[in-house]
Amino acid sequence: MSLRSTNGAPRIPGPAGPRGPKLHASRRHELGQSFQDGGEHYDRVRPGYPLDSVEWLVPDEATTAADLGAGTGKFTALLAGRGLEVAAVDPSTDMLAQLRKAHPGVQATEGTAEATGLADSAFDVVSVAQAWHWCEPLAASTEIARILHPEGVLGLIWNQLDTSVPWVHRLSRIMHAGDVHKPGFRPVIGPEFHGLERHLTKWEDPLSPEDIMELTKSRSYYLRANEATRAKVLGNLQWYLYEHLGHSPGDIVLLPYLTQTWRAFKVHDAAPR
Repeated sequence: MSLRSTNGAPRIPGPAGPRGPKLHASRRHELGQSFQDGGEHYDRVRPGYPLDSVEWLVPDEATTAADLGAGTGKFTALLAGRGLEVAAVDPSTDMLAQLRKAHPGVQATEGTAEATGLADSAFDVVSVAQAWHWCEPLAASTEIARILHPEGVLGLIWNQLDTSVPWVHRLSRIMHAGDVHKPGFRPVIGPEFHGLERHLTKWEDPLSPEDIMELTKSRSYYLRANEATRAKVLGNLQWYLYEHLGHSPGDIVLLPYLTQTWRAFKVHDAAPR
């Protein structure tokens, strides 16, 4: 199939469906497996998180935190930067190798949000950044309540392209950045938690067009695609960045992001099971 439509522009695909608890468990597992390798590339091209996300999430008196689905340590770094004693958990050996290299003082272990392997009531804060959509939310909530102190805090964090900006909206479609939440989105959490509330941060990540191409290559849609689909995505992206938007190689593009930080508090009688 041609990458071009009748007016000479690439055929731009529709957005992938939003991820969340409605994603079938087997499909969630299949997509999540795409992150098992490529930790160095992921760490290099994926954005970090704004500082006020962790400042809003973490209580002043907190001393310990667990970062689940920690990946290469993008959010882990903010927790450690606040002086917290941090345990990082991720199912990918490759991702954790990058985390250990960057943050040797962090306890890093293989595991999942549903089975962390961490001690009961050991943490003031448990964060899940850019990973809750890969989790089974009720099972993960039960496990997180087990490892939290009696009045601990659960934090769920998402970086998303700010699709309220028209050119970014079209970019997200080309990239198949389908995890942009719809208005009214609220993450599913278990009955072990209450008081769910949200904090929003708008910020910009300075990238070159080449960086945006590499960022696209780090997304689950691209990683699981065949070579023909990958070529189509990159061809569409090259046209959009260089021809349509008029950027040149090496230009600095301020890519708008919207970070959603959600927090909820452990119910007082949510005893470990």
